[in-house]
Amino acid sequence: MKRILACLLLSLLLLGCRTETAHSAAGFACDTVVTVTAYAPQETVDATLRICADYEKILSKTAAGSDIDRLNRANGEPVEVQPETAALLALAVEIGTASGGAFDVSIAPASALWDFKAEVPQIPNENALLAACERIDYRSIVIDGNTVTLKNGAEIDLGGIAKGYIADCVAAYLKGQGVTSACINMGGNVVLIGTKPDGTPWTVGVRDPNGTPEQSEEVLTLSDAAVVTSGTYERGFDLDGVRYHHILDPKTGMPVQNGLASVTVIGTRSALCDALSTACFVLGEEKSRPVLERYGVRAIFLYADGTRSEYPDP
Repeated sequence: MKRILACLLLSLLLLGCRTETAHSAAGFACDTVVTVTAYAPQETVDATLRICADYEKILSKTAAGSDIDRLNRANGEPVEVQPETAALLALAVEIGTASGGAFDVSIAPASALWDFKAEVPQIPNENALLAACERIDYRSIVIDGNTVTLKNGAEIDLGGIAKGYIADCVAAYLKGQGVTSACINMGGNVVLIGTKPDGTPWTVGVRDPNGTPEQSEEVLTLSDAAVVTSGTYERGFDLDGVRYHHILDPKTGMPVQNGLASVTVIGTRSALCDALSTACFVLGEEKSRPVLERYGVRAIFLYADGTRSEYPDP
């Protein structure tokens, strides 16, 4: 309920203007609340939720028969996938290369060992994590057209990029329907189309990682933009004074412990921002700068001690 309330409050913040011509739809996909608000007919907005569901069936590793499920079960044999899946994997491999492996969608063997929703959370066995990490290498993903082969026992988890990609697809659909003013929010993956109808920018709150879901560290004013945050508060548990969260280091299979509480990336492509927010969290601020410069995006780094920094420097 807290997640739903937070998303609804964010939706109201994002609107911040006349609502009589706006229509909204809310649902659940990719393990998160999805809220779409657009100045468009209700049936157009409702269709966006079906788009989310359709892509989840293709890209989720837990959806039986999805492209990712078939790849992970293929035992290294080539698998023909949807063109969208091949394109997304190609982007994932590109960012894996650019980040030196800090972002790696072949993280599945390690992520499968963690259960951040367990009533009694546990740290995975050290030997099991070491064995899992031997199978993590984005270079094991071989793409030839729409045929993908996973080598060396690799398995894929698109949790760090799929929501961003689906948000981009929803935005593309709305634009194709002639929509010029809309907000798509997929659990912290926000895509803004145009401006508010009165021509003013949208406002997006960056959550205070040390506060409640409703509290913002700062408010951004944006138009035609994508905003994605990766933070330790999203999924995780506290044990013996340590925060164990879902952002794993591909080299160790353990949650990253570098003082960061969240990284927010602002750009024009949600899939790119999604992957980069994870990559930059793993890399840390200094090592992230060349990657951020390469892709021409902005990032906000919030630390557990309450400090903040930004790239490029304001």
